[in-house]
Amino acid sequence: MGFLFPRVYPILDSSFIPAQGRELWLQHLGQSLTDAGVTLLEYRNKVDADDRILADCAILRDAMPPGHVRLILDDRADLVLTAGFDGVHVDAGDPSPAEARLLLGPNYIIGTFGGAENLLPGILKEPADYFAIGPVFPTTTKDTIKKPIGFDGVARLRSQAGPDPTLVAVAGITLSNAAEVIASGANTVAVSAGIFSHPHPAKQFRLLLDFAG
Repeated sequence: MGFLFPRVYPILDSSFIPAQGRELWLQHLGQSLTDAGVTLLEYRNKVDADDRILADCAILRDAMPPGHVRLILDDRADLVLTAGFDGVHVDAGDPSPAEARLLLGPNYIIGTFGGAENLLPGILKEPADYFAIGPVFPTTTKDTIKKPIGFDGVARLRSQAGPDPTLVAVAGITLSNAAEVIASGANTVAVSAGIFSHPHPAKQFRLLLDFAG
């Protein structure tokens, strides 16, 4: 595919979008993140109807042009083409990476969950471009029963994966730990609350990018 994954991968959960002024907020957010240097962003909406999800996607796509930013849709491989997005992240209960690849073709980014305490058996054989690992630390933006794996867990999963697969560390990533997560073996850190709970997400992204190295 030839896409160079960035050190910091923002995940915009719909819970951070204000009820009032939703469209203007999304437009400003997308433009400011693009100006700040975001090259990959995931939009996650597990609660709204398809028309709302697609409306949000249209605003983000307009504010974050294809030549500058790759946009990933969480779960919904069936909406990626309609949304004009660049890929999908699939987990248990979603279409498999193979099914998503068959639907979207070779030029789209496919991500999936790679493991927590250990890599999932056979996961590296899946046709995915990256593998999310974690939770690294406790998280407030996604329900999970998995125990945090910490820096040691990241290092262990890197050892199991070998040097080539792209590992994206998820959950609880902040300014205070991003650099050590990368040093432990992650290629990329995916950050949700650590960016979007702040009043100026674009500035927070730049700080994280600087800290993550």
